[in-house]
Amino acid sequence: MAIDRLVTLGIDEQSSTRVLYVSPLRALAFDVEKNLRAPIVGIRHAAERLGVPFREPSVAMRTGDTSARDRQRMLRNPPDILITTPESLYLMLTSSARTTLANIDTVIIDEIHAMAATKRGAHLALSLERLEELTTRRPQRIGLSATQRPLEEVSRFLGGFRDGIPRPVAIVDAGARKAMEIEVVVPVEDMGELGKVTHELRSGPATAAAVERRTSIWPSITPRILELVQQHRSTIIFCNARRGAERLAAQLNELAADLGLGDTDYVKAHHGSLAREQRIVIEDQLKRGQLRAIVATSSLELGIDMGAVDLVIQVESPGAVSRGLQRIGRAGHSVGEASRGKVFPKHRHDLLEVAVVAQRMMNAEIESTRYLRNPLDVLAQHVVAHVAMHPDCSVESLSAMIRRCANFAELSDEVRNNVLDLLAGRYPSEEFRDLKPRIVWDRIANTLRARDGAQRLAVTNGGTIPDRGMFGVFLPDGTRVGELDEEMVYETRPGETFVLGASTWRIEDVSFDRVIVNPAPGEPGKMPFWHGDRLGRQRTEPTLDPGRLGERGRDRRRGTALARGATGQAA
Repeated sequence: MAIDRLVTLGIDEQSSTRVLYVSPLRALAFDVEKNLRAPIVGIRHAAERLGVPFREPSVAMRTGDTSARDRQRMLRNPPDILITTPESLYLMLTSSARTTLANIDTVIIDEIHAMAATKRGAHLALSLERLEELTTRRPQRIGLSATQRPLEEVSRFLGGFRDGIPRPVAIVDAGARKAMEIEVVVPVEDMGELGKVTHELRSGPATAAAVERRTSIWPSITPRILELVQQHRSTIIFCNARRGAERLAAQLNELAADLGLGDTDYVKAHHGSLAREQRIVIEDQLKRGQLRAIVATSSLELGIDMGAVDLVIQVESPGAVSRGLQRIGRAGHSVGEASRGKVFPKHRHDLLEVAVVAQRMMNAEIESTRYLRNPLDVLAQHVVAHVAMHPDCSVESLSAMIRRCANFAELSDEVRNNVLDLLAGRYPSEEFRDLKPRIVWDRIANTLRARDGAQRLAVTNGGTIPDRGMFGVFLPDGTRVGELDEEMVYETRPGETFVLGASTWRIEDVSFDRVIVNPAPGEPGKMPFWHGDRLGRQRTEPTLDPGRLGERGRDRRRGTALARGATGQAA
């Protein structure tokens, strides 16, 4: 429908962005952009055969990977269809690029379930209300997802409120259930024996005999997974952590080389710490049949077209029924074909969870979604950003915009005033006296204006994704390979090798913000680690106090952006 309106516009009509497509993942945004081009070419050929006027719509993508040159080009020549992420939309609304969004008439939010129940979803919902303040007419909002329940809750999140009443939203429920074949695979006879001390003699140095060893499930999982990969044309193996994905990919490659099945690149790892260019190459190799399998995290979970994948393997419980459906659904991603998946539990407790999740997946019993109410750190970010772009903004107009957002429909005047007081420098105690106010609140005229530097703060510290300490990994010619956790970089030295994307790299130099590497194929390398990865198994005994572990034991993630800057630099 949106493309039909674009191609039937006047041939001489000035181009401007009309359709905004919001994707929760950069990889998914890239896939959508690529998949749009073929249909547009087909429509053009059909128009030429029929001899009817045709205006080919332009498509562009703006994400964190978009270069400054491409962003300036889009500012001069706005595309008809803009594909972006929630964070990039926020940045556009808080910069001069906002002028290119004034004529948007359609907003499509893909995989809305992935954001609706999180602060990221509340952040996006406020951005949509700010967009509506900017556009010449209220854009039509379209939310897409195959795993959401209840639909009424998600529809309220999508449509928002007006005058305290939910906006009318039409719910289109296809009612079709994807055929799924799920098998829980336990590759050992007795999972109760896992973790016990073993006295089995192994080859190696004599000192290894004094090291206590425990039985592990991995020597049984890895050969079974490799056997399944050989039996299928194209396989995606999902892990819950980036380090686990790298380790499993390395083990599969090593085992494949020992069996003479291929070289060190029999499978590749795919996750968010790989550079976009590297991810694209890996995805293309799988689609072309050059790779038999890839080991991925959630980077390939949401709706990405991975070609003729006929099997998905999930190592450990996916943690949620909706996440399991999304992952297993990558297999048989065509009309009428069943999705085939095999789930490998790692321990006894995991087996119980896997059994429940698998049963609920077969019955399509997805977890209920409930959007957040009044996340005030998100509100503080958008207040600073909105006021920075609207001088002398009245409190009444700001409140009306905020309460149109479903997440803040129940926001009271008292709570709103508390947030404004905090941002304006009226703090509850002297402990906050060193904090810098971000806005000025004229209580006589009841208007707000931004202080110097507020816009820059809003742009550089926006979003709800934690600001992780990451070092970029680059080749000497400047090609980006991926990123490493700052603590791992601190513990490495030039000349050492590590594994990233199931390929080995040698460190040539470490600067204050990047690591320079060269390929080192065939050489052993240590496994990288990232803070924030999900633990492989919950501990039943008491854990140590992180404060006693020193600086290296603390979680050094920096937390939410402007919550440090506006409310949180305050913190």
